[in-house]
Amino acid sequence: MAKSRTASLILRMVVMLIVIGVILGGIFGFQAFKGKMIAQAIAALSNPPQTVSTIQAAASDWQETLEAVGSFRAVNGADLSSEVSGIVESFSFQDGQDVAAGAPLVQLRAEEDIATLRQYQAAADNAQLTYDRDLRQLKAQGVSQATVDSDLATLKSNQAQVAAQQALIDKKTVKAPFAGRLGTRQVDLGQYLAAGTAMVTLQSLDPILLDFTLPQQALAKLKPGQAVTATLDGYPGRGFGGTITAISPLVDSSTRSLTVRASFANPDHLLLPGMFAKASVQVGAPQRYVTLPATAIVTNPYGDIAYIVSGTAPHQTVQQTFVVTGGARGDQVAVTKGVKEGDTVVTSGQLKLQNGSPVTINNAVMPPNDPYPPVADPS
Repeated sequence: MAKSRTASLILRMVVMLIVIGVILGGIFGFQAFKGKMIAQAIAALSNPPQTVSTIQAAASDWQETLEAVGSFRAVNGADLSSEVSGIVESFSFQDGQDVAAGAPLVQLRAEEDIATLRQYQAAADNAQLTYDRDLRQLKAQGVSQATVDSDLATLKSNQAQVAAQQALIDKKTVKAPFAGRLGTRQVDLGQYLAAGTAMVTLQSLDPILLDFTLPQQALAKLKPGQAVTATLDGYPGRGFGGTITAISPLVDSSTRSLTVRASFANPDHLLLPGMFAKASVQVGAPQRYVTLPATAIVTNPYGDIAYIVSGTAPHQTVQQTFVVTGGARGDQVAVTKGVKEGDTVVTSGQLKLQNGSPVTINNAVMPPNDPYPPVADPS
């Protein structure tokens, strides 16, 4: 009986110890679990996921181009004026009219000049008669050679006066020095004009020239006859083809740049002198490079870097990689080393990123990625 009680007591004590152990183990285990959760929460708060936009790297054909901005100018262009003063008598053109070379445009009053011409012409005619008569008399020994020589000098002087007066009258008619398109007239009928007053502009539009500047490093890649493509904000999505006609032999000592001139056919007169344009000159052979938006490349003093996304949502992280870039075209840049075709590359939101940073991808708003964006006039 005593042995039975002792065994029962021992059994109860063992059970109690087991229960106490289970309770204590649960308490300490919960504390450890709770501590681990707190540590993870603190870590998450110190390095929360960053929202970024991404793009899948793709390879494309890349033609090296030299880009510059320039302005169109006419092969021939001038503000027409008269060499002499006078009053406007008539016009022989309409605003914006196309005219041929030599076409009369503006006539100044010339009545007095014409009257003076007639006076000089009468004197010249009389001198001619005198010279002819004395020349016949000389053959008959009626006058001396000196008299005939004097008559000839008088005749030539009078003829020169006639020619000078005729030239003055001709200057009272303003003619088109070359074929082209007129602008709007700047003078009115009856208006007195001083010599040199601009009356109307005349511009030759086909062909038309584009002048632009490039750095001196580009000189070895340029030659006359190379193709040039011009784009204008006035004609978005359209390019105009031309060829280089001349390269300046002088490099600007202040900017170390040189002027290049290209010629463009302009039969529809869409291109006008003074228009701003972006010129692209293709140089070298086409290459194939991984192409990314320029915003995907972060420039640092120690090199250019990009961030590549790895993993699957919602556990995506980024890895930093150094890249080597090639040329640029529009909003894009060529990557020759560091990024492979198919990599998912961060294009915006890199400010707080570092190796292993968790990210959340949101491509609702994407940075520009146009290889040929429309050009805007800086003025």
